[in-house]
Amino acid sequence: MILKHTYLLLFGWMVLLSVPSYGNNGTIELITKTTEFEAGQAITLKFSNTDNATPSLYVSNSYGATLIKPEKDSGILNYLIPQSISNKTGVVHWKLLANNSLSGAFSVISKQKATSIETYLGPPSIQAGGTDYSMLVVIPTDYLDNPLADSTKVIVKHQFLDNQNKEVVLMNHRIAYKNIYSEPKTGRILVSSECLEFNSKEYTVNVLPAIPTDFDISYSRNHDYADGNQITTFSTSIIKDQYGNLVSDGTYVDFFITNRSNHILKTSGTTINGIAYAKMIHPDHEDQWSVKAFIEGMAESKPIQLAYKAIISDFNVQFSENSRTVTIGPLQSFMHQMVPDGLEVSLSVFQNDIKLKTLTKSAFEGYATFKLDTNNFPSDNYTLKIETAGVQKTYTNVKL
Repeated sequence: MILKHTYLLLFGWMVLLSVPSYGNNGTIELITKTTEFEAGQAITLKFSNTDNATPSLYVSNSYGATLIKPEKDSGILNYLIPQSISNKTGVVHWKLLANNSLSGAFSVISKQKATSIETYLGPPSIQAGGTDYSMLVVIPTDYLDNPLADSTKVIVKHQFLDNQNKEVVLMNHRIAYKNIYSEPKTGRILVSSECLEFNSKEYTVNVLPAIPTDFDISYSRNHDYADGNQITTFSTSIIKDQYGNLVSDGTYVDFFITNRSNHILKTSGTTINGIAYAKMIHPDHEDQWSVKAFIEGMAESKPIQLAYKAIISDFNVQFSENSRTVTIGPLQSFMHQMVPDGLEVSLSVFQNDIKLKTLTKSAFEGYATFKLDTNNFPSDNYTLKIETAGVQKTYTNVKL
């Protein structure tokens, strides 16, 4: 029984403590009924007060929080919200630090007049064909840098060649965006936006050619002789994408050359006005080339065949009295002129079918001379094999 009376007494005290009050008998009530304010507007929350208490007001939004002291006027508590909060859009929560613990919230909305437009556009270059696109993101703001309200109309304008388009986009989550798709042709798309009669500056999207298509190659040369001196120039046809656009200048083209020995040579060039050129020096011996060009991972040509004729069918070799000086020449080309300087001549020395050494010289004024010193080749019988321009001569049992 005593326990029951104690429980009832404690419950009664809890009920009394839960009754809103401030001080002894006074109460505080919110007078301001407005719950939505425009950014930049002076915002004052008013509370009625029946005693002399002046509790602080705790205010917070997404930018921070603060405590506000009231100004008392004729029994009314006036709390002026600071500009750092009233100038920013969003929900503002408040709580009166009094015994009755009043709390609530109000909204700050932007002024529906655009004074600036933040614009983001990317990527700046897209591929022709109508499948690639650049995204335009527009954020109109008021004079306090607050994004305008959702459902605000934004006009997106873009121009390409003779076409001009306008589309209305509604803001959502404080932004408006639009995908700007490429055209079949290359060029520049000019993009701008407008909101509430305020216009952004002009932006540019470059429409570049799509992936190159297969192409042809050709060659030009002064003659078809393998003199190791002249240049063969390879060129592509005009390389375009599937929409007829010339590929971008600087597109890299590799030319792979397979010779008769299945060795692979490589040369390369970059396109200018859709055409790439590359050069390769003639072989120094009779040969057959198969040439094919590639734009790596994207396009290729059909192979072409080239034949090179030998410029030398025979040559003279002269030995000194002790055979240690070997002179090859005159080396004459297809018109009986001396071969160009630099033609490689090799002399291999064998003994008992074992190669001892290979010496190389570059022809000068039609001749190449080798001197076999006694330090490397002591007096004995040797086999000498001489080769130039694909022609070989072998001399056995040469006494040095």
